[in-house]
Amino acid sequence: MCGIVSIFNIEEQSEELRQKALRMSKTIRHRGPDWSGIYSGGSAILAHERLSIVDPESGSQPLFSPDGKLVLAVNGEIYNHKEIRKSYEGKFQFQTGSDCEVILALWNDIREPLHQPGTDSEGILTQMMERLSGIFAFALYDIESNEFIIGRDPIGVIPLYIGYDNDGKVYVASELKALEGQCDRYEPFLPGHYYWSKEGKMQRYYKRDWMEKPLNLTDGTDAAKKSFGAAEETEDIRQALRSAVKQQLMSDVPYAVLLSGGLDSSVISAIAQSFAEHRIEDDSTTKAWWPRLHSFAVGLKGAPDLAKAKLVADHIGTVHHEINYTIQEGLDAIRDVIYFIETYDVTTVRASTPMYLLARVIKSMGIKMVLSGEGADEIFGGYLYFHKAPTAKDFHEETVRKLSKLHLYDCLRANKSLSAWGVEGRVPFLDKDFLDVAMRINPELKMCPGKTMEKKIVREAFSDMLPEEIVWRQKEQFSDGVGYSWIDTLKKITSEAVSDEQMAHAAERFPVNPPQNKEEYYYRSIFAEHFPSESAAKCVPSVPSVACSTAEALAWDEAFKNMNDPSGRAVAGVHEQCY
Repeated sequence: MCGIVSIFNIEEQSEELRQKALRMSKTIRHRGPDWSGIYSGGSAILAHERLSIVDPESGSQPLFSPDGKLVLAVNGEIYNHKEIRKSYEGKFQFQTGSDCEVILALWNDIREPLHQPGTDSEGILTQMMERLSGIFAFALYDIESNEFIIGRDPIGVIPLYIGYDNDGKVYVASELKALEGQCDRYEPFLPGHYYWSKEGKMQRYYKRDWMEKPLNLTDGTDAAKKSFGAAEETEDIRQALRSAVKQQLMSDVPYAVLLSGGLDSSVISAIAQSFAEHRIEDDSTTKAWWPRLHSFAVGLKGAPDLAKAKLVADHIGTVHHEINYTIQEGLDAIRDVIYFIETYDVTTVRASTPMYLLARVIKSMGIKMVLSGEGADEIFGGYLYFHKAPTAKDFHEETVRKLSKLHLYDCLRANKSLSAWGVEGRVPFLDKDFLDVAMRINPELKMCPGKTMEKKIVREAFSDMLPEEIVWRQKEQFSDGVGYSWIDTLKKITSEAVSDEQMAHAAERFPVNPPQNKEEYYYRSIFAEHFPSESAAKCVPSVPSVACSTAEALAWDEAFKNMNDPSGRAVAGVHEQCY
């Protein structure tokens, strides 16, 4: 996982401004400890901190076009780069083996038509962005035309922020800590958007039919047709996810899997193990450089996840590592965790702490990339509150809302917790092609009314690859699964640390998103020490939630009213160990 910092619309270059960019870039060096690079010229500065995963020998950044007129800084992976490279044979001379270099070829290809009178610039730029399959955030500067373009992947797996100063300069950075105090205001760069300097605004390029309405709904009367459709779509899910995992195993360095023992991480781990014997080349026959796939689980001793993770690892044959942490170690890490993940959201802090501790161990073992199961619960309605969804339409609309907010929650947690120690996380469930398959199936097949098991279609699709008790294990949120006493202790410690008087005046101290409870107040206080600006506070969502629901879904159950508890144990009558 790399880090990028860029400054655009510079009226006059100076050594002072270059040094400022270097200082900004240094704040995110944890994301890319392998090499640093910078370009300063024209009206732009682009800095890059590299974590080398693909082409570690020649892929240093910023990257340049053959004529030296295009400069590019990228954080992420372009999984279909070989396919794009092949389409430019004889038309673009690639300088490195970096997967990111294809962005230069794509921009070079559209430079001329983009500037023709009467051209459909949105259509051309959307087509360019849609050719990319991967997780990415990039900034590209065209020296000749003095233009720049910024882009972010469809779901926001890779973090990116955009800032502005009163002199008209535009700032871009992978983490907000690089922007704090360096510009007058900043905000998250929206997922699935690009920013072209000629237009001067963020423009959405990622648009799908399933975002507008649920597809393939039946009237529920033709049971035979519905049963056949379920079998067909289950197989579609299986094949599409296998394809996504295989594509995302693209790596020139050792990789591993995060295995919590829940359904999602177990599925990803089992699929990855089925491909792990070979490097993922065009013919998939080249033997892997590292002979065994390693899996990692983290939790307090005796945590619900750990025994299940070991069961899965033994079943699929990974070299398994169980990492234990103590409650005190977790408490001691919270201040650093909040600095790295850049949020005061309660669920995110709870879950990020064990992930942050785990990432340090993973890096110590020489592993730089891991696959994870993030995204499945948003796509398939895996959180326990989805049991309360009143209709298939409501169910589907909530999954779309959840996906649109992932960049503020689970994607942020997974990326920043891992990148704090220079580890890259990949998320096959959020693969662009897989999303189109999974989000277009009949949402009735995803529903889980009453005691019906959530994510049934995923369980059936991969039932042959995992132990039965894992296939049919109830959803356990990561912050719960690492050990219930972790959350219980956090509630106790924070309730004692924050007084009733402080809570009574919370809105005075924190006028932007006033804390809703003592635990949030505690985290917000630490956050404000690291990031005191109003822009920083506005970058974090603060809404009531039950078991990770959106605010809209609280209307699904009378019991949810006036509740604000992100734990899955808050869903009475569903969670096996509910409060």
